[in-house]
Amino acid sequence: MLAVDGNLRGFLEGRIYKGPLKKACVPVLNCYSCPGALFGCPIGSIQATIGSSKFNLAFYVVGLLSLFAIAAGRLFCGYVCPFGFFQDLLDKIPVKKLKVPKKIAGVLKYLKFLILAFFVFILPFALQDKYGTSDPYFCKYICPSGILLGALPLIAVNKTLVAALGTLFSVKFTVLIIMAILSTIFYRPFCRFICPLGAFLGIFNPISLYRLKINDKCIKCRKCERTCKIDIPTYKTPNSPECIRCGECIKACPVHAIEHSFLFMEKDAGKFKPVERPAKVGFIRPEPAKAK
Repeated sequence: MLAVDGNLRGFLEGRIYKGPLKKACVPVLNCYSCPGALFGCPIGSIQATIGSSKFNLAFYVVGLLSLFAIAAGRLFCGYVCPFGFFQDLLDKIPVKKLKVPKKIAGVLKYLKFLILAFFVFILPFALQDKYGTSDPYFCKYICPSGILLGALPLIAVNKTLVAALGTLFSVKFTVLIIMAILSTIFYRPFCRFICPLGAFLGIFNPISLYRLKINDKCIKCRKCERTCKIDIPTYKTPNSPECIRCGECIKACPVHAIEHSFLFMEKDAGKFKPVERPAKVGFIRPEPAKAK
């Protein structure tokens, strides 16, 4: 996470980094206004430039995100995303944990795809100005990461900014509080049901180069499914679009049937099989020839 929000000086001084690295985007929900952010937010960049016919920046961002997604899918959600890390910390608070019923979760998981389509693509494209730019509607009205990583650190250092806060801040702060409370009870609710970036990366999970593989040792005990906090039947769909690659199923498997793998390794797996050595090697006496 420090590789993404590693500008510690920005937190101390309350200043937003605007150097050359900010022109690049990384595949995590990383608020541009975060004083520690070294890179730009891909979701915010797409919304702001999707209607630009002159620069085509949105195509650059989507293309870059696609490369990351093809390489590793939602691996970034599990290990790099700052807001995902925040939810993981809240999940460690010792309160009673609940799981979203599978039928309800099966419906809610499509909400993030609707948010991706409407707030990130359709709405900014339809309401662009004469320069082809648009407001980042998801970032402006929904995303709690902007409040947590951007507004609150800046306000903590620059007290004069408090006077500029309005109704929109109150609304988004309320969203942040609700998500924080839910994250102490349910595992990563924002990632599972709301995050448009997770929706985009998840589309590539089944075809990404990095993947999970179920080997022949699997006994279908379903311990992986019971361990998974997202209720994914890993033994059936190891590369589900919902999987954030946390690795808990790998640790839980009693027969080590779940493996880290790469797509090109799976294709060549049948060509290079090691010859199994016998358990014991010794002298074998030939049988005497039978009399005819």
